Amino acid sequence: MSVRPLCKAPHETLRTPAKPVKAFDALLRRLARDMIETMYDSDGIGLAAPQVGVSVQLFVANPSQQPGRELVIANPILRPRGGQARMVEGCLSVPDIWGRVTRSARVEVAGQDLAGEPVTLTADGLLAIVLQHEVDHLQGTLFIDRLNWLRRQRLPTALRPRRRR
Repeated sequence: MSVRPLCKAPHETLRTPAKPVKAFDALLRRLARDMIETMYDSDGIGLAAPQVGVSVQLFVANPSQQPGRELVIANPILRPRGGQARMVEGCLSVPDIWGRVTRSARVEVAGQDLAGEPVTLTADGLLAIVLQHEVDHLQGTLFIDRLNWLRRQRLPTALRPRRRR
């Protein structure tokens, strides 16, 4: 296992939708182990593969930060399940920037584990926020894209969300 360097905004990988995981092999398991180690080394509670420069649909999460309780999900599909939650978020790929984001209070995520087996998880609270944040990364979206207009205007120019054409 090794700590991988983090991609920082405006790195292009962070703005590119990730490709689905097709091979559930030793390379994927190593990537997941490296991501977990990188997440802990960076004092994070979630990390998506694009944040370490790998454009595949894989993320790890552990809001409790207790080793052994990590979630590892490939090819996630997120379904909002109700309510709204507003929380101040930050991101390892957007250091020193924090902002209040509104997200679904409860979500369901369906995806695959490292063996390619189906997994479904329903979450609320902090875990629901983390799951949405990480799935956003896999779609090329950063939490700063979800800030209100005024807060986005106060971001450094290089970090402002790009207009979609």
